[in-house]
Amino acid sequence: MLLKDKVSLITGGAQGIGKEIALLFLKEGSKVCILDVKKETLTSTQEEFKSLGFEVLGVEADITDSGKVREAVNICLDRYKRIDILVNNAGITQDKLLVRMKEEEWDKVLNVNLKGAFLMCKEVLPVMMRQREGRIINISSIIGLIGNIGQTNYSASKAGLIGLTKSLAKEVGSRNILVNAVCPGYIKTQMTENLPQEYKQKLIDNIYLKRLGTPQDVAGCCLFLASPYASYITGQVLVVDGGLSL
Repeated sequence: MLLKDKVSLITGGAQGIGKEIALLFLKEGSKVCILDVKKETLTSTQEEFKSLGFEVLGVEADITDSGKVREAVNICLDRYKRIDILVNNAGITQDKLLVRMKEEEWDKVLNVNLKGAFLMCKEVLPVMMRQREGRIINISSIIGLIGNIGQTNYSASKAGLIGLTKSLAKEVGSRNILVNAVCPGYIKTQMTENLPQEYKQKLIDNIYLKRLGTPQDVAGCCLFLASPYASYITGQVLVVDGGLSL
């Protein structure tokens, strides 16, 4: 029970990697609030967790809207009175070569992936500062480190998260608030399941562990960063990619 009595707030927590992080944190004793823009998915995940014996607070929220973010954080505080861990996991892709990319496609990806994390941090930090402790974990990507054809918007947003992580870690370290980033590689999610088998095999051929990652691989890394074992780690980027970016 590494997170016993802790309160975790996870964006994009109703599906994919965020859902797995939420489940692992629940198993480790944390109270969990998940934010997601899809109401039906939130309800389904809450029911699934309930069948496993876990109660989770689900809040429908658009993290690109500062008013909705404030409202969501207040709902979490009304229920649990504190926030110990923030996981900025919500993210989207709208892949296209830059010369064909529309301005709105650039803006939407940057708004969700980077501005959303900024708004969440801005709203949660005063709470953590009053507590004199807290953990913020930003889910970036190896694409933010190495780039990728057709993903200039996504890569820029994830690289921006790394810069946000390092700068914010310096700003709030004296308040015992730790800020770190996790960079997953190619992870088995609904998105990667829809890739052609030939393309997936080509990816695996370039991964030294010879497999795609799992949401559990990423969740385990987040648990470490949220746990007492990472109490002297801040401003760091942990890559979870099976060696792909070596």
